[in-house]
Amino acid sequence: MSKYVRDIMTSQVMTVNETQSVQEAAAIMSQYNIGAVPVINNSGQMVGMVTDRDITLRTTAQGQNAQTPVSQVMTAQQMVEGTPDMDVHQAAQLMAQQQIRRLPVIENGQIVGMVALGDLAVQNQYANEAEQALSSISTPSAPQS
Repeated sequence: MSKYVRDIMTSQVMTVNETQSVQEAAAIMSQYNIGAVPVINNSGQMVGMVTDRDITLRTTAQGQNAQTPVSQVMTAQQMVEGTPDMDVHQAAQLMAQQQIRRLPVIENGQIVGMVALGDLAVQNQYANEAEQALSSISTPSAPQS
């Protein structure tokens, strides 16, 4: 029996508007103990993702101000999305191929959920997919000098 993304996704997704500051995004991450937040525009459409790593490398490490808009540090290119009706196996494959730990779930242009590797790992029948995705994502890279 196949299971769909809608069956395992987190449906209460915290988002930030592209005009909000990185400080506001970081506060949301801290409050909800999450490492990534989808970025939406005024129409509620996802326009990017901002991670704790984005904030660290693109704001703090660059000496930027905490009031820098999220739109300046978010990842907007090559956004990877899933749908609620996507098979969980397909979602795990997509995450592995794209080397992402979190998959935003979009329906009718709006974000309706998020699937993380942990969501796959806690489902016994998807433990292998989670392991394969993590091994693909965790391929070591050489430090840049």
